[in-house]
Amino acid sequence: MPTPRRSGRVIVYTGDGKGKTTAALGLALRAVGRGMRVAVLQFIKSPERTYGEQLALRRLGVEVRQLGAGFTWTKTPEVHREALRRAWAVTNEYVHSSRYDVIVLDELNNALAIDRFPISDILSVNDVLELIRTRPPALHLVITGRAAHPELMAAADIATEMKLVKHDYEQGTTAMKGIEF
Repeated sequence: MPTPRRSGRVIVYTGDGKGKTTAALGLALRAVGRGMRVAVLQFIKSPERTYGEQLALRRLGVEVRQLGAGFTWTKTPEVHREALRRAWAVTNEYVHSSRYDVIVLDELNNALAIDRFPISDILSVNDVLELIRTRPPALHLVITGRAAHPELMAAADIATEMKLVKHDYEQGTTAMKGIEF
């Protein structure tokens, strides 16, 4: 007998091109428009800064939490490890709470790809696969970030890879408020 299909999808946006978070937030906007309960958990961004998406989504009643410590080269490994430990605990709480229809795990792939210090004892691809397997059946999970693990891509119902064609970062242009953050 075939296993009944879950109604909740796992969607992965990955790749080197711009647009992964933007695509996830567009999906979140669409879900809110349809009356769905949405949360956005950001794994790398720090609560010490303010981001445009945070301001807009809160106006729409979307819970947005920055759970990271910022870029990996700006803080000590211990600070980042503790932030990841807390972020993963918060993620499990949100996913298993049954309060949400859609949860965006922004930059989770980036967190999983950290190689400057060990993290697998705190957060591993197997932990994420277990979360996917045990989530409530109707919950949609949207996972963003570069370098998605092949196992995560295989577990996804929808996977999109953003390809970089051109970006003005290559000419030394800095991130622009309202466009990149």
